[in-house]
Amino acid sequence: MKKKILIIDDEVNIGLLLSKFLVRNGFEVSNAITGNSALEILTNETFDLVLCDYRLDDTDGKEILIKIKDNYPTTGVIIITGYSDIKLAVELIKLGAYDYITKPLYPDEILNTINKALETQRALNESKSSGQKNNNEDSDYINNTEYIDGKSEVSATLLKQIQLIAPTSYSIILTGKSGTGKEAVAKTIHLNSLRKDKPFVAMDCGSLTKELAGSEFFGHEKGSFTGALYTKIGHFEQANGGTLFLDEIGNLSYEIQATLLRTVQERKVKRIGSTKEIDLDVRIIVATNENLAENIVKGTFREDLYHRFNEFSIHLPSLKKRGNDILIFADKFLAIANQELNKNIKGFSDSVKECFLNYSWPGNVRELKNVIRRVALLTDTNTIQVDVLPLELANNAKFYDSDKPLIQAKAKLVEKPKDLKNAAQEAEYDTILNVLKEVNFNKTKAAKILKIDRKTLYNKIKGIKIDDLE
Repeated sequence: MKKKILIIDDEVNIGLLLSKFLVRNGFEVSNAITGNSALEILTNETFDLVLCDYRLDDTDGKEILIKIKDNYPTTGVIIITGYSDIKLAVELIKLGAYDYITKPLYPDEILNTINKALETQRALNESKSSGQKNNNEDSDYINNTEYIDGKSEVSATLLKQIQLIAPTSYSIILTGKSGTGKEAVAKTIHLNSLRKDKPFVAMDCGSLTKELAGSEFFGHEKGSFTGALYTKIGHFEQANGGTLFLDEIGNLSYEIQATLLRTVQERKVKRIGSTKEIDLDVRIIVATNENLAENIVKGTFREDLYHRFNEFSIHLPSLKKRGNDILIFADKFLAIANQELNKNIKGFSDSVKECFLNYSWPGNVRELKNVIRRVALLTDTNTIQVDVLPLELANNAKFYDSDKPLIQAKAKLVEKPKDLKNAAQEAEYDTILNVLKEVNFNKTKAAKILKIDRKTLYNKIKGIKIDDLE
């Protein structure tokens, strides 16, 4: 059965040309030159897809989009316009448009976009009709065990953004502090896209040198340079048809960025030592814990590459900002640890939960996962208790008086004669204690602030018996 498409464009010639092209490609097409006439047609006929010019004589594409999504939710919408505006594109996608295409229209591009839009709309309609996803079951949309859906407002916002962007072909920048789960979100977007059956390839740009960049990105032929003992397929080629995830993109040198830009623009790759160009169909998701806009001002990141990647951006909140979601994540990681260790730990004591909620989690989700694995290994009972927690977490339990050993140590100093040596020791003690409190007893951070190495700090801690807490 032919798919029905409605074209809304006040430029009659463009509408007719596009109509003839689509009819030749097997579609049933109707045309409208105003927003009002299009809405009237929609009341009498059902369409699979609407192609709507953004600027119309009587309205604009945004208003048409809103009305279509309100009244005909099973109909997909693509907006066409004569100028490019990323902010407007993002707004239209949020309102429900499948995509946003700028003129001039290229036959292959428009046909490819239409086919993808129809496939996406079909999948969404089937999902809704089968009851797999509704407003009360948003988390069912996420098909990825690595992604943990929380209940907080920030987690709900993150989930909606993932749902919004996953079905599209947009490039994405994921921002957030280290350990917030950017790769897990990238995988989730991939697994809920039309590319889910194609490869997901992750690449760490953090340690990529100039010498290795070309080979890692594009691959090489055997014998193309000294040491090239075999043919290597680059990450772009590996990800062809699927998604390429570039982590720590801000660490790439300016020269490597220039090479990467050409590939992203042309969507072609050529292995080192080869004359053959390979066409690419790759969705690119990049991640960074840096402020790329600031790096552009500093001259360390290319503005043109930034705009190529920044068709959509998602900021991942730090773990501390997710409130009680921390406990949801902890339960998930405990289940994983139980499986790894062949244990059956039921959960956490109330005091441990309190510690989790009061701690700042500077290492975010990654730190929480590592802590859970450690305490699960140390626990021989059904419930995880405070005594197996790292020092920096244990000090967040109300019943656990973290100052007590320190106060006792200071009392011993006070009892001693007030000579300069003891006064200096007492002052040093106060400084160490204050710094440890400021960083939630994170000894690595404390040592850095105190400008001493960890070993020296451990010795001084041992001297005032703070190690009794561990």
